[in-house]
Amino acid sequence: MSNVQEAPVLETERLKLRPHCIGDFDPCAAMWSDVDVTRYIGGRPFSPEETWARLLRYAGHWSWLGFGFWAVEEKATGRFVGELGFADFKREIEPSLAGIPELGWVLATGAHGKGYATEAVRTAIAWGDAFFGPARTICLIHPQNAKSIRVAGKCGYRECGTATYKSQPVCLFDRRP
Repeated sequence: MSNVQEAPVLETERLKLRPHCIGDFDPCAAMWSDVDVTRYIGGRPFSPEETWARLLRYAGHWSWLGFGFWAVEEKATGRFVGELGFADFKREIEPSLAGIPELGWVLATGAHGKGYATEAVRTAIAWGDAFFGPARTICLIHPQNAKSIRVAGKCGYRECGTATYKSQPVCLFDRRP
């Protein structure tokens, strides 16, 4: 039986975390096709088709699992600046992540360096703590992605191991409330 729900709207001082909508496709496709954004996430730009599949996966998470990814927009401008959230991607990875909510985030290049990632991640974590209860959550971060490693550390994540995912090295970070 599904939970059939939409992402709740969460707000920070400068950001709104909201459900994705069809109008997010173009800015998402632009973000995911940017080599600076994807350098440490898959190592290559994503096609519009792959971005569309990603958006559908986000909607499916909320509908089936009751959690998922939010679109992130600047409150002052309404501009799409990225996305973040919790997922169960059923990754084929060792060690297994089965049953552990995975937190991920990505920002469009124009939103880098403004503290948005930390602000949004802290808000998502607060929501996750209420939704999942006292549960361990995990992040996968490329070992050369110093900015995301810094955000994870500021938000209470600590490195707990390494793995290879789709032929790429990843560091595993976990947080326990």
